[in-house]
Amino acid sequence: MRVAVFILLLAVALGYSVWRGGGPERTMAGIAFGMVASDQLLHLFVPPDYLSTDLGHLAIDLAGASATFTLALFAYRFWPMFAAVLHILPLLAHTSRTLDVSMDPAAYMIMQVAPSWAVPLLLIAATWQHRTRLGRSGSDPSWRSF
Repeated sequence: MRVAVFILLLAVALGYSVWRGGGPERTMAGIAFGMVASDQLLHLFVPPDYLSTDLGHLAIDLAGASATFTLALFAYRFWPMFAAVLHILPLLAHTSRTLDVSMDPAAYMIMQVAPSWAVPLLLIAATWQHRTRLGRSGSDPSWRSF
């Protein structure tokens, strides 16, 4: 049931950000969609296993963290830094699992999955803020110019 609720929340966030968001919000929607699609594809071939370091999810989390960190560097927004942190936290879970093989599998799963629940909420708030800035000033630059 929790997976269905998460997918519904994410679908609302992705739809809203693609429909009403600026470049960074749409980019984050693409990153989030790619991560969830990769996760679902992984589970078609490999069942979730929290007894050892999950290399499939490690690869997905590395790609997502790298993409979100890059977004944070180039977006003319503050919120992508929070998104990058949310995508780096699961990497700490993988590191902890690698260093402590006696870690409870439930703790590893929670450390790996829990931060993802904040991403749709952050994306909805970011898109709403983008719309507010557009309404107030008429423009909201998406990308930094170096």
